[in-house]
Amino acid sequence: MARIVYIIEQDCQGCGLCEDICPEVFRLDEESEVARVIEPKGGPEDLIQEAIESCPAECICWEEE
Repeated sequence: MARIVYIIEQDCQGCGLCEDICPEVFRLDEESEVARVIEPKGGPEDLIQEAIESCPAECICWEEE
């Protein structure tokens, strides 16, 4: 089964680590200062997983499609 990544935006601290690790998938919104998923299937799963594990707010998750 395929997985897509999502962010629990209300928990995001806006640190930008996810964008640093996988900019193809994550982008820090300058206006709201929270990360957003710009392309849920747009990057390598290993980099997405690294972003998930690196997130200090633990707000990035996988969801079964």
